[in-house]
Amino acid sequence: MLNLLQAVEIGKVLSGEEVILAPMPAAETDRLGSVFSAIEPWSRYPFSQDALTRHLSMVEPGAPRYLIRVGGDAAGTLTVRLNWLGGPYLQFLAVVPAHQKNGIGALALHWFEDAARKEKARNLWVAASDFNAGAIRFYERHGFQRAALIDNLIADGLNEVLLRKKL
Repeated sequence: MLNLLQAVEIGKVLSGEEVILAPMPAAETDRLGSVFSAIEPWSRYPFSQDALTRHLSMVEPGAPRYLIRVGGDAAGTLTVRLNWLGGPYLQFLAVVPAHQKNGIGALALHWFEDAARKEKARNLWVAASDFNAGAIRFYERHGFQRAALIDNLIADGLNEVLLRKKL
């Protein structure tokens, strides 16, 4: 289930519009790479628009990329690494600023957890930049607990908090 081959509805936002999760179409990667490279946390890192676009457009066994669509809009993205330390690792979850604060991230995370449970995973994993307090609070509200602090993982002087949710 974590490796979707077709679009699925994962819920509705407050306005009643459907939230759809689908395999990432190449046509959306440039725009999303541009949007996310300009906002935190990615703007603090050496992640150029080209680097994020490449990440979103990669086809990699065991690491599916998804588009989150609300109505007709590309509202975000989700990238998963399958089978990472007894469960999937949520590598990248981002919502376009115009769609933030509408419950899209929570719907995506709920789908991620449900799909992992169906696969009988033992854990869910995610990392967030230690300066990204909002993301850490979001994951902790959804049952994740801090597992480790990883110094200088992506860039010198910037640390990542590894979070785990036992299933």
